[in-house]
Amino acid sequence: MIKSIEDTVILNNGVKMPQHGFGVYLITDEKKGCEAIDKALEVGYRAFDTAQFYENEALLGKILSESSVKRSELFITTKVANYNQGYDSTLSTAEQSLKNLHVDQLDLLLIHWPSKRYFFETWKAMERLYDEKMVRAIGVCNFEIHHLEELCAKANVKPVVDQVECHPYLTQQPIRDYVKKNNIAFESWSPLGRGAVLHDTVLGILAEKYNKSVAQIIIRWHLQKGNIVIPKSITPSRVEENSKVYDFSLDESEVKIIDALNKDKRTGDHPDVIWNQI
Repeated sequence: MIKSIEDTVILNNGVKMPQHGFGVYLITDEKKGCEAIDKALEVGYRAFDTAQFYENEALLGKILSESSVKRSELFITTKVANYNQGYDSTLSTAEQSLKNLHVDQLDLLLIHWPSKRYFFETWKAMERLYDEKMVRAIGVCNFEIHHLEELCAKANVKPVVDQVECHPYLTQQPIRDYVKKNNIAFESWSPLGRGAVLHDTVLGILAEKYNKSVAQIIIRWHLQKGNIVIPKSITPSRVEENSKVYDFSLDESEVKIIDALNKDKRTGDHPDVIWNQI
């Protein structure tokens, strides 16, 4: 039963992760970043998702460390950038991420994209960071099923999360089925399809029925599907709006109606393209 923004999912290593977090992609302006992140903290967000590639770890770390929220209440995720993959580079840049974020331990460290060249080197370094308790959990982003199969066949530590692009026009059902079967949490980036789905007629009808925004309908759909979801916004009013999705519930038929909007339409790159480039 989904009750509040405080709800968590239990990862396969026992760590609890908030199901509804806040993404900070493209938040680089200090003033606007402070306004958005302060509002996120005010309305109850405790999970924050950044990446080395976003170049805002230091900004997020500064804002969170200066807030009144205790570190123990926060769940901070960052990701190893493509240009930092490889064993030694992963270790050294993870240490820099810790400094940037003003923390002694990361809650979750992810590989940002699969790399054919550095595939096991990067994961081996991640496992070391996990063993040395520099991170509480390790996982991946943008891994297709064949990437997960290859990784899990040799890994000593199973990834706790696969974070992939997912929204009503790209429901990712095959990957969702695979990770559920293998006890890996499913996390959605670009959960609103970078705005591509906000003008959908079907979603508009549901929004009118519940007196909610289309974004709220989509976020609620993600939550009811069991997805970890990390909507982002630089606008404080939207940050607050995106958090207010706990006073209504879609019925099962409406969830299926949204599922049926799938077009396998991506707003980002296909992982197999990046896989061959890194």
